[in-house]
Amino acid sequence: MSLDLFRKAIHARSDYSPRFRSSQRRVSQWFKWLSPGILVKRWLLISTVGVILTALGLAIWTKMTPIFYLIQLVERVLGKIATLVPNYISGPLTLLAGVLFIVWGHTRTLDSIAQVFLPPGDEELIDLLLAHRRLHRGPKIVAIGGGTGLSTLLRGLKVYSANITAIVTVADNGGSSGRLRREIGVLPPGDIRNCLAALADEEKLLTELFQYRFRAGDGLVGHSFGNLFLTAMSDIAGDLEQAIAASSQVLAVRGQVLPATLSDVNLWAELADGRWIEGESQITEAGGKIVRIGCTPAHPPALPAALEAIQEADLIIIGPGSLYTSVIPNLLVPELSDAIATRDVPKIYVCNIMTQAGETDGYAVSDHIRAIDEACGRRLFDSVLVQKKVPSAQSLIRYAQESSHPVFLDREAIRQLGRRIVLTNVMDEDETTGVVRHDSQRLAKVLLKWYGRVQGL
Repeated sequence: MSLDLFRKAIHARSDYSPRFRSSQRRVSQWFKWLSPGILVKRWLLISTVGVILTALGLAIWTKMTPIFYLIQLVERVLGKIATLVPNYISGPLTLLAGVLFIVWGHTRTLDSIAQVFLPPGDEELIDLLLAHRRLHRGPKIVAIGGGTGLSTLLRGLKVYSANITAIVTVADNGGSSGRLRREIGVLPPGDIRNCLAALADEEKLLTELFQYRFRAGDGLVGHSFGNLFLTAMSDIAGDLEQAIAASSQVLAVRGQVLPATLSDVNLWAELADGRWIEGESQITEAGGKIVRIGCTPAHPPALPAALEAIQEADLIIIGPGSLYTSVIPNLLVPELSDAIATRDVPKIYVCNIMTQAGETDGYAVSDHIRAIDEACGRRLFDSVLVQKKVPSAQSLIRYAQESSHPVFLDREAIRQLGRRIVLTNVMDEDETTGVVRHDSQRLAKVLLKWYGRVQGL
């Protein structure tokens, strides 16, 4: 009963006293320094040992004379204190005071250093350090795709791990990327730009900056700032890989973004009506059923860093994104698909929520899986993540006007293909526009939870 009253008194005190709440928060921050894994306790201990060794060295050097008198003085003071306060009380109190002074001194020292190097904000140094340790202990994830689907996924994954590698297609030939590709001869930077913005610490501001499109200026109209930035960096650094690495440092990107290949890749598709279409944007605009897809050159070499990331990966995620123009182009690089196929780690395909006019009209989930298997000539993943809940009537009407419909879940056909189904709700539906997308946070959370179950974590 008395313990309950004490707790109530503490809560009442914290409710009515801002000063008490501030002190409580400060003590909580101090104790965070003792959390496992942040490599602070060992250095505190080493500092304490250093103080003791310094005092001992001074004593030896001076033949104990000053230390002897100091010890005598301390002995007299402690003797006086012991006569007033029993040693079983004064001893622990003095010990506690000493520990608090050590912790206080070290934290204030670190805070003073942090004020110089850390950007202004409400976060404490210890919170940033704990977050840094947690993120860098996260699983090594490779995400493969392109377009808005991949950047949406990355935006959620970066909350759980800093060991992320995004492997991005360089087959885009439309819009600003296509113009830069034709006029300057650089690899298309559009999808890479989106992924860099998604993985950046200051994501909101950087996304607005990178997505900004010029509305005036001779030759600038329609270009995005991010595409021009990466193009300039490519010219300065020598190639797109070095440009992305340099940009990642400047933008404080969490993880790395890599092009699937540095070759000048062009997509081609054979349609059911016999037409042969060349160019990523032209394939979608052709509006026919794709029966075969490939690229020129036929066997582009993979980026070595991308192969290395796959070999070290704990989890490989394919998609989401446009099936034939964002996901499959990466897998047309034989070395990449070979590397994925040989890895014995959890591998999952994130299927799109809606079909895409001009690419996947009338496709079920199994059709998406077959398209990837046929394009690569092998089976790359064991599981497929599928949206469970159907969008609202408003969204269905909106998409029906664009000849787009929810991707049908054909369970039996998927089982015959030997895939496991991860059925979940990861949809983000805009109530105003009716646009349906994957929810970044929910998608990442489900994928990491699935990965933990598969690994038995």
